Amino acid sequence: MFGLVSRQPVTARGLLREAPRSLRTLAREHRDGWGVALRTAADWVIHRGIESADESARFAEVADGAAGQIVIAHVRQKTVGCTALANTHPFRRDVFVFAHNGSITAIPAVAARASARRLAEIEGETDSERLFAMVLTHIDDAGEIERGVVSAVRDLHALGAIGSTNFLLSCGARVYAHRCGRSLFALATSSVVIASEHLTDEAWHELPERSLVVAEDGDFGPRVRSLLTAL
Repeated sequence: MFGLVSRQPVTARGLLREAPRSLRTLAREHRDGWGVALRTAADWVIHRGIESADESARFAEVADGAAGQIVIAHVRQKTVGCTALANTHPFRRDVFVFAHNGSITAIPAVAARASARRLAEIEGETDSERLFAMVLTHIDDAGEIERGVVSAVRDLHALGAIGSTNFLLSCGARVYAHRCGRSLFALATSSVVIASEHLTDEAWHELPERSLVVAEDGDFGPRVRSLLTAL
């Protein structure tokens, strides 16, 4: 799983196919589907497949042409829900795109914190979509994206040990990244990349456990800004 933020549209081919730990390479372990969401000037373009990215001609074609100012990409190792497009990340609701890495052990508790409206939007079986619904409910209630994401993460932490809730959420202008239960790293060059693993041989920075950051385009280029530290 990775999210990329850049001032200008950039190609994601290296991270998807060519890097030492590209998503294509990771798909040898995470074989149950793939997805790539690209933010264009006008809207999101999302490609998904249920085959392994390592063996998918369509994934290779998408990776070769993948470019955007924001990219969210994921390869799935199923834990909750069968192999199906409805269960394949990234998920989209309105302007929001979401990917989750990990397994939640308290799915009913997470779902109980989502509104009926957001639960009704769920198409698949995964814990990930229920987590997405919970986060969106907090955004709806807050009436502002950043405040809502912070509220959602505080609510998640209040539930205690409920498994892994690493996620990336983008509104099309920035990427919010939460680490809890799995590794999460950031790399800032001319672009910012946040990923579940070191995808390249460069010097990645490990984000603290139970932290929330946002990757965005600042005055001097893309940056990572902390929203919550370990609680």
